[in-house]
Amino acid sequence: MQINPRAGKEIKIPGPDHPITISQVEGRVRVMVADRVIAESSDTLLLEEKGYSPVFYLPRRDADMSLLVRTTHYTYCPYKGDCTYYSIPIGGTKSEFAVWTYEEPYEAVSRIKDYLAFYPSRVDAVEVLS
Repeated sequence: MQINPRAGKEIKIPGPDHPITISQVEGRVRVMVADRVIAESSDTLLLEEKGYSPVFYLPRRDADMSLLVRTTHYTYCPYKGDCTYYSIPIGGTKSEFAVWTYEEPYEAVSRIKDYLAFYPSRVDAVEVLS
């Protein structure tokens, strides 16, 4: 365990007791809200972390950022870092805080920098296309 000297936050490194793997997804992944494509990419990552459901991370460059509104909500993960959230107004209250991102992720998960993740329950669809 390390302490982040800038923020005084505990930093944990993934390992056998808490594995985190990141792999490239075959095909395209599309996220839909209110019949609109929010994001679609053939450069999607799949993050698998012990104790959590697998999560798709799509590149920010492949998302329609004009449909997202940054919130003031944030959380902290000792394995990944500070997490910020976006809402998708066209989805109504269902899509509040629907998107999260680690803008400065820790080194162990640095591949997810500039990527967005979507709560499946807060969007209409997350589809893997061939």
